[in-house]
Amino acid sequence: MTTCTPRAAWGNLLRRLHFYVGLFVGPFIFFAALTGTLYVATPQLENMWYSHALHADSTGEPQPLAEQIAVAEKTVGSELRLHALRPGLVNGDTTRVMFADPQLGPSENRAIFVDPVSLEVRGDMTVYGTSGILPLRQKIDYLHTSLMLGNVGRLYSELAASWMWVAALGGIALWFYTRPKRRIHNRFQNRRRVHVALGWILLSGMLLFSATGLTWSQWAGGNVDKLRAEMNWLTPQVNTTLSGTPEIRDEHAEHHGHHNGMLMPEMAMDLSQFDGVLQAARKAGIDANNVEIRPARIADQAWTVTEIDRSWPTQVDAVAVDPHSMQVLDRTRFADFPLMAKLTRWGVDFHMGILFGLVNQLLLIAFGIALCVLIIWGYRMWWLRRPAISAANPVQTLSQSWLALSLWGRAVTVVISALLGLALPVMGVSLAIFIVIDWLRWRAASTVSLAGSSVK
Repeated sequence: MTTCTPRAAWGNLLRRLHFYVGLFVGPFIFFAALTGTLYVATPQLENMWYSHALHADSTGEPQPLAEQIAVAEKTVGSELRLHALRPGLVNGDTTRVMFADPQLGPSENRAIFVDPVSLEVRGDMTVYGTSGILPLRQKIDYLHTSLMLGNVGRLYSELAASWMWVAALGGIALWFYTRPKRRIHNRFQNRRRVHVALGWILLSGMLLFSATGLTWSQWAGGNVDKLRAEMNWLTPQVNTTLSGTPEIRDEHAEHHGHHNGMLMPEMAMDLSQFDGVLQAARKAGIDANNVEIRPARIADQAWTVTEIDRSWPTQVDAVAVDPHSMQVLDRTRFADFPLMAKLTRWGVDFHMGILFGLVNQLLLIAFGIALCVLIIWGYRMWWLRRPAISAANPVQTLSQSWLALSLWGRAVTVVISALLGLALPVMGVSLAIFIVIDWLRWRAASTVSLAGSSVK
């Protein structure tokens, strides 16, 4: 067994781990970065593509919300349940009437776009999630989150989010361990300096996107939610129950794959209540131009009116209104959110490119392109330094690097790996696969090495 100093042993371990993450997880991070860049780069294109549905030229006083909804209901028929309403409160904006359609996927709704003045139906299409994105960006979002493969495909994005922070911090740590004492100029070192510089520049972004991506993930996301609940970091929700325990809603439902709900029994609805509920919410301080009204699905629930402007300054206040008495029963104000709930909201909105508008978009586009370049550059460095098959060496394996650690070092790595595997299950499974592959390489290389020694 080759001996080395503790510093060299840790350096070798970091190098091999960084290599495996880059080689096997790098393509997934690359695709997530590429599709994420497309997502944040296309809102203006989407607005232009669907401008007929989103905007109207009519001028004058808007018709009552009840009449706008009646037009939409006539368009879809009586078999669909009214899910939510986003009234056009700014001149030139259409009203979005959303229906829960059992034929659509999770968090999808059929939206009818109505001119609030002329009552003309301007569009009929599927919208997705709290952000209300339209079909163009919905396809990009499905590519980004699940490769359009449903829950099975979501494993890819969780794999990328689980390892991206490890790749970032591991690369920086590896640079500290292995940087040369004097500046060396050769082809590989020049490329390495570019790789390291990009890593430093993108470090904070990689950590942020890894963390926010994990909150939406299928397996690690559940653990994140449990931690937030234990630490009282959950986003406050208005109490919509007129009696009993308040309902707890999942703020990441659109990414966790929860359905918009068709299991509750339908309740008769008086459309004239929408105007009254909106007026009550306005009097209670809901003053954003972008709001969503959700009627109750069962008799003992209040209606909710929620601000949906998640740019800066963030407007996401909400009220619960009794549709019969028009009294405001409960309210949440973003200004009163716990600090961690605010940071979560801002982090998620920054991740989606909507927090600071165009500046946010341009920053994320630059980040996504640079991250793709960083990954390609890493592959180029590996290609230049790849070992020949005949030069198989057991030292160039994760197993041998781990065995070179002290007993204390090996124990620490096992404990940390186990804890991370429990918290991030996709990381744990993929790490086990890395270890199996590496052990097979180590065993094969050791056999070749022993055979060569016996021949000599």
